[in-house]
Amino acid sequence: MIHPEEIKTKASRMYLNILSSSVQGTLSFPIEISFGKIKANETLENFSVINNEIKKLRNESKEKKGYGYSTEYILKNDRKIGKQYFPSRIYFEDLNDYLKFLHKEKEYHLFMQAVQQIIAQLPQLQPWIESNPKKVLDNIDNWNDIIKVCRYFIECPKPNIYIRELPLDISTKFVEENEAIIRTLLDILIGEHLNKDESDFKMRFNLKYSEPLIRLRILDYEMAQELFSGVDDLSIPQSQFNKLNIPCSRVFILENKTNYSNIFNFLSLPVIKDSISIFGKGFGIGVLKNAVWLSNKQIIYWGDIDAHGFQILSQIRGYFPQTQSCMMDFETFREFKNLAVTGTDTKVTALEYLTPEEHELFEHLINLKENNRLEQEKIPHAYALKNIHEIVNSQ
Repeated sequence: MIHPEEIKTKASRMYLNILSSSVQGTLSFPIEISFGKIKANETLENFSVINNEIKKLRNESKEKKGYGYSTEYILKNDRKIGKQYFPSRIYFEDLNDYLKFLHKEKEYHLFMQAVQQIIAQLPQLQPWIESNPKKVLDNIDNWNDIIKVCRYFIECPKPNIYIRELPLDISTKFVEENEAIIRTLLDILIGEHLNKDESDFKMRFNLKYSEPLIRLRILDYEMAQELFSGVDDLSIPQSQFNKLNIPCSRVFILENKTNYSNIFNFLSLPVIKDSISIFGKGFGIGVLKNAVWLSNKQIIYWGDIDAHGFQILSQIRGYFPQTQSCMMDFETFREFKNLAVTGTDTKVTALEYLTPEEHELFEHLINLKENNRLEQEKIPHAYALKNIHEIVNSQ
């Protein structure tokens, strides 16, 4: 037997298919509800229970309520209990019966209104609608504005303005609050214009965005005077940094993703002729990869002696193969091993762009499990200056 609640559960599972079929124009009724038939050996043993369930089934059916599921019965002559009617078929005769039974009339109406609106203005989305009726429902109150945004990007696929500058009669926060659905649709609608390798919405769809600032110091006093009127500490948006061509021969890079503690190392780098330094807090090292003017510079990277520091070293050397490491060796680690702390675990076990000596130290650190992180800010200033001067003078 089957209970009315089980019918509702089974009917609800069909709902998204009903919506898809409605969009496709293939919706067909009646719709059958499958259920287990009563076996002959169950009738006598459970007759009172079965009889009550049949009454419930009948009382909740279209026969009694005027809508919902219909039930057909078959008369069986049981030798133990005599003649008895049992359900042989349960079905929804038409869409109205089905929707009213699930209390979905209003929602279905709104869904179909939205579908007609979307297809009228963006017909290329019909296959997506057929496959994603739930997403249409999830955004049922927003389709007017979603369509406005989509049509704007079709007409202007490379706006090069900030997201809140879009010349549309919508909330300035609307796109940001509905990025997921808008991104899905724009991927379909303007696929030939988007930046497919970018995951960030603004970068993917050619919008301006708040770029990371790259901070640099000019370590050469004369160069600072000549290029920046004596200013030697600057923060520059990434796109502008990429266009620089500072006439130096040497670039120091200090990077730390977790805190600003090594800012003092950055600020206390000595005056060095023909050199600049870059401080990496606030951006991933990957933002430097398009700064082609760094390709012919001597690059010196100084990071923490830990798994993360060597991952960054390998990454930047992938962009700029000439990169040298500074104070990221066994000698430095052993000298100040008493200052080491325990770093976070890493699943990375091999790095492509390390030297054999660097990779040996990297493997040593990940095998240590504890006291395997020597933060660069813990290295005494005198020791750091000595090593910096040595690497500079060795050129």
